[in-house]
Parts: sequence; C-alpha cells; structure tokens
Amino acid sequence: MTAPAPLRAIRAEWTKLRTLPSTTWLISMAILGTAGLSLAIAGSLDYDHCDTPCVLDTTKLTLAGVRLTQIGILVLAVLATTAEHSTRTIQPTLMAVPRRLLVVLGKLGVLALLGTATGVLAVAASLEAGRAVLPGNGFTAARGFPALSLADDLTRRAAIGTVLYLGLIALLGAGLGLLLRDTAGALTAALALLYGSPIVAMFINDPQWQHRIHRFSPMDAGLTIQATRNLAAEHIGPWAGIGVLSLYATAAVAAGLVVFQFRDAR
Repeated sequence: MTAPAPLRAIRAEWTKLRTLPSTTWLISMAILGTAGLSLAIAGSLDYDHCDTPCVLDTTKLTLAGVRLTQIGILVLAVLATTAEHSTRTIQPTLMAVPRRLLVVLGKLGVLALLGTATGVLAVAASLEAGRAVLPGNGFTAARGFPALSLADDLTRRAAIGTVLYLGLIALLGAGLGLLLRDTAGALTAALALLYGSPIVAMFINDPQWQHRIHRFSPMDAGLTIQATRNLAAEHIGPWAGIGVLSLYATAAVAAGLVVFQFRDAR
C-alpha cells in the first residue's frame, strides 16, 4: 500500500537531512554545547559572593547556554532549505514531489521535530548540570533555592518554553532559507535578527527605546520564558515573549512559502 503524499514528503526530507554529515555535528554541538555552557555558568556562581538578599535566577542562568548554541539549530535549518538550491538538486525533488506545498511542509515538519527533540535533550542535560553543581556552591533549598526540578511550576515552564523556543528558531531559520535561497545570506539575516537588536540596545541611551527594542527582539523576548524570579523586571511576559518569536517565525515561513511557491526552482 502506497503511503500518502504528505507522509512520503516527510520521509524524503528526513532521509535527506539524516544523511547529511553536518546534521549530527550540528545537533551534537547544540546539545553538548548547551550542557557545557550550563555547567560552566552554574559552576561560576557562588552564594557567598551574591548580594544580600540573593535574587539570582539560577534556572534562567542554567539555561542561558541556549543563547549561543541555538546557532547550531539555526545553521541546520538554513542548510536544510538552501543546500538543494546550491547543489541544483531541488529540481529532482520537485519532480518526485510536484506539489511544492508538500515539499515545504515536509521540510518544516522534520525541522520543527528535530529542533524540539534537540531542545529536550539540551534542556534536560542543562538542568541536570545545574542540579549537580548549584547545591555545592551554596544554592540550597534552605537558602531559598530548591533543586532544579520539573516538579516546580516555574522551572517546568522555563524548560518547556526553552524547548519550544528552539523549535521556533528552527522554523525561523527554515523560513529565511526558503525566502533568500542563499546559505550565507539567510544565516546573516537570521543572526542579525537574533543578535543585532540586543547590540543596538546597548548603544541606546533612552530607557524607553531600550525597553521597546528588548520587548520586540525575537531572542530577548523569546528567552524571557526562562525567567523564574523578579518577573516584573522583564521587558515582556514569558508567554507573550514566545508569542513575539512565533510571529517572527510565522512571517519568515509565510514569506518563504509564497516565494518558493511562485518562483522558478533553479
């Protein structure tokens, strides 16, 4: 019995992605890099050197490695949508699956699942690193810092939100890859979008404009989901921040889909 066309498209995209040597390296970098940075950050914290009262957000700091290692997911997503154009293999793909919408949905589905799966492993490793190191550095339950656990509502929200964040980053990279069809151009645009806004905010003296930039920056807004303490000091609410990132990812995917649907494949 022949599989439905959408399933065949997803299977084909998974096969292509799985056989790329860079896929394993980039996913490993994202998982191990996040865990390593989390271990380093948690290891650098010391309760004895903390202000009184100590209000460090240990959950947010433990998950902070995502800010850097998300690049691995981003590169993978861009390559998955631009490599076929640079190698001219997009034409055989469209001959095998003539409906372009199915090709795009197959790519997006595989990348979203891979991004979230990578996020689950990266977040789990990061929290485990924090649990192993933080109590020895003085961050104990007796001092108001319970062990990092998914049983805690705020920690669970930060963990789930970080996984969702990485899935959206994969979709953002895929959308820009479809739109620009050039690996270097799509990566440059994605990195500028994520890291450019926080850098610009550093050179703005007006607090109101700083607040606006952070509030609508896809990375700063999206990673607010990791905050578990002093939420009033954040520029945007946790789930509202994920909503901002979702809008960026949706806009990139929609624009990429429209362009891919109507331009020549070459």
